[in-house]
Amino acid sequence: MRMLTQQAGHPVHVAVPQRGEKAEQVRLAGENAAQRLQQAAGREERENRLLEALQKLLSLERLPKRIEAYDISNTGGADIVDSMVVHTDGRPLKRDYRQFKIKDQTGQDDYQAMGEVLRRRLRRYADGDQRFAILPDLVLIDGGHAHVHVAKRELDAMGLSIPAFGMVKDERHRTRALVDPDGGEIGLSANQSLFAFIGRIQEETHRFAITFHRALRKTAGSPCWIRFPE
Repeated sequence: MRMLTQQAGHPVHVAVPQRGEKAEQVRLAGENAAQRLQQAAGREERENRLLEALQKLLSLERLPKRIEAYDISNTGGADIVDSMVVHTDGRPLKRDYRQFKIKDQTGQDDYQAMGEVLRRRLRRYADGDQRFAILPDLVLIDGGHAHVHVAKRELDAMGLSIPAFGMVKDERHRTRALVDPDGGEIGLSANQSLFAFIGRIQEETHRFAITFHRALRKTAGSPCWIRFPE
């Protein structure tokens, strides 16, 4: 009461109904609050277990609390774009999504495009750009070992020890495995939760890239990156 009185600048009294309709409303409000708190705690626990499983599977030194995923989209070399999708604590963080228009090439070269995007993203970090100030714990690339090898090369060039893996699809276009820069594959089918999680990340990264690519084909003078609100 003292704290409420100090904040309000006048005496504050709190009445707690003991019976009747208002007392029932207070009881229900308490039960709803407790239930939501329990649900939130359960969700957080599941997400932590998922990230711990991913950390163990990939032999990561730290929990991958922030994951950045990248995907290249192009049509025969025209309007080549890349998307950067961010997940923190297992959930999408849309305010940190970024889209890039490839500037340094004219032909179709996904590897060169991937290198350019990682280089630009890391330079923004090095230059103190607050929009790119937080580095990921894990980088995922939509592609095979050649794509992720390029990404790892850019990370190494900046002196950053950030693990990078490629997301490899099966014949049904579902993520079937993660691949390291040397071509070693790590299957996901043994853990359905991880299989679904990585699949969602890959689908979201691809969707975001396609959305930007289609927008560029309809409008001219698009910026090199767009920030989307959460």
